[in-house]
Amino acid sequence: MNLIIHNTFLPADDPEKSLVFYRDVLGFEVRNDVANEGFRWITVGAPSQPGVSIVLTNYVNGGPADLDALAALVAKGALPGIHFQTGDLDATFAKVQAADAEIVQEPTEQFWGTKDFAVRDPSGNMVRIAQPPAS
Repeated sequence: MNLIIHNTFLPADDPEKSLVFYRDVLGFEVRNDVANEGFRWITVGAPSQPGVSIVLTNYVNGGPADLDALAALVAKGALPGIHFQTGDLDATFAKVQAADAEIVQEPTEQFWGTKDFAVRDPSGNMVRIAQPPAS
């Protein structure tokens, strides 16, 4: 068996704001955008990884009460979020900062050798972006 990562889902309480963040700020391409009965699924991904996508959605299986519960968990920072990697952390940070995103941690050298920063996307999801150590 050979399993690969294909899709991962992130809650997006305002899909349009999330689209702007992931497309215009982080540079992901839009692969699909589907609206259905008040819900929206926007699939984005890095051009260099055509087989791996992130689905931004305001859909929660279970209805409004579950949507409120999910929003509360995201607001508390109780969900793990998503991690990305870049070859130029300083340039990426400058672009994210210029977009007025909520910076949680400025670029920091971590004790395990990675330099990274943390930001919240428009829905409050934690996004960490790292630059691996030079080989």
